[in-house]
Amino acid sequence: MISVRTIKGFSKGLVLAAAFVLPVFASSSSPAPAFQLSGRGGSTVDLSQFKGKVVMINFWATWCGPCRQEMPLLESIYKQYKARGFTMLGVNVEPDSKAAEAWLAKQKPVSFPIAFDVDSKVSKMYKVAGMPSTIFVDRNGNITEMHKGYKPGDESLYMDKIRELLTH
Repeated sequence: MISVRTIKGFSKGLVLAAAFVLPVFASSSSPAPAFQLSGRGGSTVDLSQFKGKVVMINFWATWCGPCRQEMPLLESIYKQYKARGFTMLGVNVEPDSKAAEAWLAKQKPVSFPIAFDVDSKVSKMYKVAGMPSTIFVDRNGNITEMHKGYKPGDESLYMDKIRELLTH
């Protein structure tokens, strides 16, 4: 039983907060909602074009510090696994895609597809509540997990999940 006063030097508030921490990954197994969005350079990004691949959908914004920190790591992951049946989709959630285009132009090249969810329709379909949020879709088009937030080291979790999905 948890002591209300302290546990080996931890305050009651910390103990209660730790007891209710949600997992970083939330598992699911439902079909990924289909979508089409405008992409960089006037292209169209359609989730169905990646049928049969493992897809990592990363919802991000330029105002999100962890998103900016994560972007070069996502590019590295994309380059490492794209030849094995994997793709990455970046979905920017800002109402003005010009801000995202300008930010991306200043970064090291991002070669994976970037789409713009300017009216947040896709974000709502995927129940995205915070930035960044990452959805993993298996080769059958089913959502397998959602990862909320980013902290250094999460890229290892991403790669573990990608390798797992690529072997199935």
